Amino acid sequence: MAVILDSDAVIGFLDADDALHPSADSAVRALIREQPLVVSAVTYAEVLTGARLGHHDEVRVKGFLGSLVSAVLPVDVAIADRAADLRASSRALRMPDALILATADVTPEVELIVTGDAGAERVPALRCQVQRLT
Repeated sequence: MAVILDSDAVIGFLDADDALHPSADSAVRALIREQPLVVSAVTYAEVLTGARLGHHDEVRVKGFLGSLVSAVLPVDVAIADRAADLRASSRALRMPDALILATADVTPEVELIVTGDAGAERVPALRCQVQRLT
């Protein structure tokens, strides 16, 4: 089984100045010993965009994604369809977040999503569990 990391979990882990750093750091360190970590292609793009805008060190971001993340999961039609359902049922949910949640929900080996987004806990009918970083 696997754990999917939301963008804010990755950023929180990598950036010591981020408000989520303490909880992201301890969560990632604990989870990596137990299960593979994966990310959505959306998370990959969001975190890499932040690095290219100068918010994070790109070498460090790519190092994390290349060595500690087992897989970058693509967005396919099934995930896009589920994201549309999630977005329609939770209007406050932004599409990138819906795509990440849908990736977790549609991928059978993902049991848990780690996120800093409080809204993710309120999304109805997710198959996987949500662990919110605080």
